[in-house]
Amino acid sequence: MFAVFAVPRKVVLFCLALLSLAVLSACDAVPGGGPTINTDKPVPVALLLPRSSAQSGDAVLSRSLENAARLAMGDLNGVQIDLRVYDTGGNAATAAAQATKAVNEGARIILGPVYAESTNAVGLAVRGQNINVLSFSNNPTIAGGNVFILGPTFFNTANRLARYSAGRGKGNFVVVHGTDLAGQLGRDAIQQAIRGSSARLAGTVPYDLSQQSVIVTVPRVKAMVDSTGADSIFLAATTAGALPLFTQLLPEAGVGPATTQYVGLTRWDIPSQTLALPGVQGGWFALPDPGKTQQFNARYAAAYGGSPHPIGGLAYDGIAAIGALVGAGKSNALTGGALTQGAGFQGVGGIFRLRPDGTNERGLAVAMIQNKQVVVIDPAPASFSGAGF
Repeated sequence: MFAVFAVPRKVVLFCLALLSLAVLSACDAVPGGGPTINTDKPVPVALLLPRSSAQSGDAVLSRSLENAARLAMGDLNGVQIDLRVYDTGGNAATAAAQATKAVNEGARIILGPVYAESTNAVGLAVRGQNINVLSFSNNPTIAGGNVFILGPTFFNTANRLARYSAGRGKGNFVVVHGTDLAGQLGRDAIQQAIRGSSARLAGTVPYDLSQQSVIVTVPRVKAMVDSTGADSIFLAATTAGALPLFTQLLPEAGVGPATTQYVGLTRWDIPSQTLALPGVQGGWFALPDPGKTQQFNARYAAAYGGSPHPIGGLAYDGIAAIGALVGAGKSNALTGGALTQGAGFQGVGGIFRLRPDGTNERGLAVAMIQNKQVVVIDPAPASFSGAGF
C-alpha cells in the first residue's frame, strides 16, 4: 500500500468519485439555450445538494456548499437571488426528480448537483424545459448542452503547466500515469495540453495502483528519460496515492529533480506534510490564486466558524456568476450564450469562465516547492488576456 495521509485521502477519493462515473452524456456540442428572466424580481435558483446521502462526508460537503452560496449572495450588491435548496440524497434518480420539482416551482437555473451521474440525470430531466445546470462535478464527459461543470479540470491544469514549462525550456515530457480511469483521464488531458502548446511528448509510462507496480515502473521511467532526452516528468499521481513513492524512488534511480523537472497534475501542497518530502523539492504544480483563496477561507471562517470544504467555494463561484449576469439587467442573463461570455467571472480562487463545450477555464498560478514551502513562481492571471491563456 502507498503511504497516505488520513484527511486528504477523503478529498482525493471524493475527487476521484466525481471522475469515476462513466455515464451517457446529456450534452450537445453547443451550449444550451436558457430561460428569459425578470431581473427586477428575485431570481429563483435551485441548489441541489446530497444532504441526506449515506456517503461519508456528503452532509459536511452540503453544508459547506450552501454556506458558500449564501456568503456569495451577500456580495451581490443589490442583485436578489431566491435560493431554494433541494436534497438529492446523493442519488441520480432523486436528483432528477428534485430538479424537475425545482423547475416546476419556478427555478430558472440549477446550481449543483455534486456527482457526475446525478448531474447527467438532472441535465436530461430539465433539458426540455430550457434550464441550464451549473454542476459541481469536474468530470468533462458529462459537460455540454445545458450542463456546465464548475469543478477544476485536468485539462485546465495541464494546459497551464505545459505552456509554462515549455516557456522555461522544460517542455519535453515523459508522462507517468495510473491505469485507473482518473489516471487515463489525466494522461489524455496532459497529451491534449502538450499538443496545443510548444511542448513535446517524449512518451508515456503507465503503472497499476500498487506499490510493486510503482517500484517496477521507476526503471522504465528512467529508461525513457535517458533514451528520449526528456527534461521533464509530468506526474498524474496524487499525494494520497503514488506521488510520495515516485518522488522517493525516482531520485534514487538517478532521475532526480536536480536534472529532471518534476511537474504535477494534482495539488502537491495538500496535505501540508507533503511539502517536507525530499523528492518534491523543486517540483512545479498549479493552484488557484493563493491570495484570493486565503481571503475566501478567512471570510468563510469568520461567518461560519470553520474552514470550507475543499470544493465548497464552487457554490460561491456559481452564485457569483449568476449574480454578475443578472446584475446586468438583461432578460437573457441565464442563457448559454450569456453564461459563456469571454470575460468570465471573479471567483474565490481568481478568474474563471465557462466554455461552450460545458467545461471551464480557470486562472491558475504556478508554484514550486522550495525549502518545504510553496513559492508562487508565476502568478495567476488577472484576466483572460493574461499569461497562461
